[in-house]
Amino acid sequence: MPKSLITATTILSVIFLQGCAAFIHEHINVELKDKVLSEMVWVEGGEFRMGSDCGVGTISECPARMVTLDGFYIGQYEVTQSLFDSVLEGATPYFPGSQMPMNNLSWQQAKYFINQLNLETGLTFRLPTEAEWEYAAKGGIKSKGYRYSGSNDIETVGWYAGNAGNKAQQVGQKLPNELGLYDMTGNVGEMVEDAFDVDFYRHAPNENPVNAIDSAHHLAYKSVRGGSFSYDALESANYSRDSASQSAIMPDIGLRLVLTKK
Repeated sequence: MPKSLITATTILSVIFLQGCAAFIHEHINVELKDKVLSEMVWVEGGEFRMGSDCGVGTISECPARMVTLDGFYIGQYEVTQSLFDSVLEGATPYFPGSQMPMNNLSWQQAKYFINQLNLETGLTFRLPTEAEWEYAAKGGIKSKGYRYSGSNDIETVGWYAGNAGNKAQQVGQKLPNELGLYDMTGNVGEMVEDAFDVDFYRHAPNENPVNAIDSAHHLAYKSVRGGSFSYDALESANYSRDSASQSAIMPDIGLRLVLTKK
């Protein structure tokens, strides 16, 4: 290709990219961006014991293994309906309220919400991986080894079947965990990026594992973490796993945001 044509193409590409960058910058919702970032907590990377010993939890939660993760930011709270409504209209939560955790939506709808949030903020939010979720729930490098997120007493840190009255509650009412995260145990279950695989722990990598499998099939199952207001204490340990099809809309499932870098 002639040098002059390469140069012209390069110049046009630069102009185009600059134009795109200017367009994106002009359309950033700064107020929304600042609000979301103000509630993101840094989780320093490190190594932790993920899962449970075989015979302790369910077969999908074993064997326990050492996992190493890079650092990331995670939402201090579950995504509220106030935040969700500021990005998307027409939500139909089963338990409404501006400070209630968003609920009654599918994994696919959660992913669409995050995509729209990214367009408005110019950032790259996402769902946590299962490993990131469990590491954060356990307190990261500040972990004290609790069974639940922030305590061995579920009453102090989580809304579960024994105290929630079979309904979601406003976020941030219970005590936070070692990282200052609220409602990692109970309230609404939290979607993660991973496809659910009963045997994943047996063959998963030990560094930044994620079982991200894209599937158009509406019954493809995704992992859900944290228990919920309808789960008993035995089902609500930090290592406990559950699943739901990616199209399932359930009143006890919501989401929490993760950001690799600001």
